[in-house]
Amino acid sequence: MINGMEEARFGVAHLDRISLHYAEMGPADGPLVILLHGFPDTCLGWSHQMPALAKAGFRVVAPDQRGYGLSGKPRGVRAYDLDELADDIVVLGAHFGETRLRVVGHDWGASVAWWLASTRGARMEKAAAINAPHPAIWKRSMYGDKAQRKKSRYVKAMRLRWFPEMAIRRKNFEPFVETLKAAARAGVFNGEIEAYKKAWREPKALSSMLNWYRALLKKKMPEAPGRIETPLLLIWGGKDQFAETALARESIALCALGGTLFLAEGSHWVHREEAQPINEMLITFLQSDQDA
Repeated sequence: MINGMEEARFGVAHLDRISLHYAEMGPADGPLVILLHGFPDTCLGWSHQMPALAKAGFRVVAPDQRGYGLSGKPRGVRAYDLDELADDIVVLGAHFGETRLRVVGHDWGASVAWWLASTRGARMEKAAAINAPHPAIWKRSMYGDKAQRKKSRYVKAMRLRWFPEMAIRRKNFEPFVETLKAAARAGVFNGEIEAYKKAWREPKALSSMLNWYRALLKKKMPEAPGRIETPLLLIWGGKDQFAETALARESIALCALGGTLFLAEGSHWVHREEAQPINEMLITFLQSDQDA
C-alpha cells in the first residue's frame, strides 16, 4: 500500500457516460472535494493531500480519470476532448450528491479544473490548479512562445500514431519513470513506481493516456479566454520543467477571484515536495465559504 493511502476506501462509480474508479477518504457527510490527477499519474498521486483534507472534515474523492488505471477507456482521440473530461467530473459530483463542485487538479487534472471554471462556472464552487496554466493559454504558448515551445516538444511528439506507445512499451515504461524522477526532487518518486507500472499496463491505458494530448492538439481554443468568476487558487512550483511561470501569471489574470501560492524551489510535482504548506493553503481556501 502507498504511504498515506492506508485509510483510503476504493470503489467504482458506474456513471451513465463512463465508469470511474476512485479512492475516497473522510466523513461521508463532509463537503465533497474532488482531486484530479495529471499525466501519467493515478488517484494514488494524492497520497500527500487526501489524509490532510479528510482530517479537516472533507469528503475527498480522487478518481482515476478516464483512460487511466481501472477507469473506463473509450476508444478514439475525441473521447478525450476537454469537454468530455470536464463532463465526467460534473457527473461524478452528482453521483456523490453534489451539484456545485470543489475541484483540485494537478497537471492535466488542473487543465480540467481550469476548463470547468471557464466553461461550467455555474457548476463550480471552488477550483484549485497546481502547475498547469489555462489550457487555451498553454496551447497558444506552445506554438507562439519560444521558451514554452521548447518545453512542449514532447506534446507535439504525441501526434504520431502508435510509435510513442511502441517505444514506451519496448522500454518497459522507463521513459515515464525517468521523466517523473527527472522532473522532481530526489526521492519524491520511489515506492509508487511499481503501482504506476501496473496501472500503465492496463489494457488500452497507454493509448488512452496519450490521447489526452492528441485531443488537445486537435481542439480549437478561444483566442482570448473569457473572465473566470469561479474562485480559483493557483499553486505553482517555480522550477517546473514543462511550463513557463509567465503562463501561470497570464492564467490567473483571467480570474475575477484568483489567488496564488508560488513556491520558488518547487518542481512540477510541488504538491508532493511541499505538501504541508500546500495542504494548509488548500484547507483554508476550501473552507473559506463554508460559513458564508
